[in-house]
Amino acid sequence: MGLELMHKTKNLQEIRLMIARHKRFDKLFMVVGVLALMVAVLTFIALFAHMLIDGMPRLTWDFFISFPSRHPEIAGILSAWVGTILVMLVTAATAVPIGIGAGIYLEEYAPKNIITEIIEINITNLAGVPSIVYGLLALGMFVYLLGFGQSILSAGLALALLILPIVIVATREAIRTIPVSIREGAYALGASKWQTVSDHLLPYSAAGIMTGVIIGLARAIGETAPIITIGALTFIAFLPPSPVKEEFPFLSFEWLTAPFTVMPIQMFNWVSRPQEEFQINAAAAGLVLVVMTLTMNALAIYIRYHMRKKIKW
Repeated sequence: MGLELMHKTKNLQEIRLMIARHKRFDKLFMVVGVLALMVAVLTFIALFAHMLIDGMPRLTWDFFISFPSRHPEIAGILSAWVGTILVMLVTAATAVPIGIGAGIYLEEYAPKNIITEIIEINITNLAGVPSIVYGLLALGMFVYLLGFGQSILSAGLALALLILPIVIVATREAIRTIPVSIREGAYALGASKWQTVSDHLLPYSAAGIMTGVIIGLARAIGETAPIITIGALTFIAFLPPSPVKEEFPFLSFEWLTAPFTVMPIQMFNWVSRPQEEFQINAAAAGLVLVVMTLTMNALAIYIRYHMRKKIKW
């Protein structure tokens, strides 16, 4: 009896030592994680503060409504931010419906076989492909093969290819979070496959899907390599034709074939200049781009939080 009691006491001490050791490791990993987070946050704050100090004085109304110029004191970002918005319109109009549709098909309709598995693996791998590869693909396919030229349409399609895997993966992951009981309840009431998807799965997964879409667009808005590869202009002192016309049918698509520039390329052009005034202009343009990106990410967080509050399983 005494030996058994000693054995139990020894086992209890070993368990306590093991728990204490694990707690020490947990504290160590927590400290390392906090330090890594602090380094990342402080680095971003330092860079943003430097950009803010240099670029804030240039953020005037004239800076937003002026074209680029060889004279830094009168140069602006009008053609750059207009080109960025138009390219993002093409990107969103292409990547969002195709990406969401592909995600729904792969998750709900595609047969579970080796071909589907190969497609899923390739889609996941495409999310990690360097952006310059998409630029080369767009150069060969959209610029030369399809004859779209160095235009807004080519740039938008190139960025759509870039974010398409992100949208597909986000759609599939959002659909997977929906309980199986929702599908079973819909089928039990006689709903068809499409009725289940459109009336139940899409509304419940909309928050996750929209978050993935906005994060994908936030990545695309700052991409430079694909845009440079297809031949975007570094200096442009005019705007594309307006998408809206005064005459019927009131819409024009001439802007799709127009030459363009975007914010990252305008920044690259100014940074490459030796004059200090152009460096200040680049800092101001970078500040605008950072604010646009942070706003899109904040919007994604808000949409996710707001739409999830409305979901009642």
